[in-house]
Amino acid sequence: MRQFSRKTDHRNHLIRNLATSLVLYERIDTTLAKGKEVKSFLDALIARAKDADLNAIRQLKAVLFDMNAVKKIIEELVPRYAGRNSGFTRSYHLKNRLGDNSAMMRLELVDRKVFVAKEEEPKAKTKTASKALDIVSNEVNTQPKEKKNVRK
Repeated sequence: MRQFSRKTDHRNHLIRNLATSLVLYERIDTTLAKGKEVKSFLDALIARAKDADLNAIRQLKAVLFDMNAVKKIIEELVPRYAGRNSGFTRSYHLKNRLGDNSAMMRLELVDRKVFVAKEEEPKAKTKTASKALDIVSNEVNTQPKEKKNVRK
């Protein structure tokens, strides 16, 4: 296990915080060393939770800081990864961080949900409507500005 120049409690809380964020948001950007630790930690955590019994729930509650993350693992992630034994996370290398040139990594859950808003179809403009808009915009730009009365 990497030490990250931190004491044991601080290091454990760091890994648990990153794992909780990864479960809740399904994607995080972190440094390369932290990402490697969190990846193995979370893969083992999800593999243990696949039983979805009382003991697994208690173990998740003991490790993760947010009850919503525990619910999400039990209700969403375990059924999503029912046919998968390992490899629940995917990692990508990113550009180095600008401040200290540290190697960065993006971690995301495999088969993560992508929230995309539906785009509204643009209304078809008629020629007369577009001409009217052009005339109005030209009128606004060509009108002389009024001078305000300024006392001297």
